[in-house]
Amino acid sequence: MAPAPMVTHQALANMIAHQLTSASEECEACMVASEVDWKISDDTVLRPDVVLVCNEQNDAYLTKAPEIVVEVISKATAKRDEKYKFEIYEKEKVKYYVLIYPDDLKAKVYKLDDKKFDKQGDFTQETFHFEETACDVSVDFERVFRKFRK
Repeated sequence: MAPAPMVTHQALANMIAHQLTSASEECEACMVASEVDWKISDDTVLRPDVVLVCNEQNDAYLTKAPEIVVEVISKATAKRDEKYKFEIYEKEKVKYYVLIYPDDLKAKVYKLDDKKFDKQGDFTQETFHFEETACDVSVDFERVFRKFRK
């Protein structure tokens, strides 16, 4: 069994999940989930930190690409999240990939543009609106990182 993520890692993932859940409350087609398996193929199963997924019919695991995937980066997962998962999420047509950096209190947001992720920017105190998703959602990164600023 893999060790549980650090407290800050879990707290940041929860803050993002809470904001996405609140923002998508009126959208019945979509749901926010944390630490849920996404079965991409028989030999590829990933478990993102947070997802916004729409019109999923399977209760056991995700079977389709989420609209938004959020990964909180740690030293142990950085290469996997920034390279391996980045490429898979891009290939599987995830609309948005958000990388959260706890040490820097920064988020990098990527949007799928045609077939490639296009970096939308680095966010520390801004609100980002996720366009072209089934649910109208935003994340206020100032609120996400507020408790962790020293």
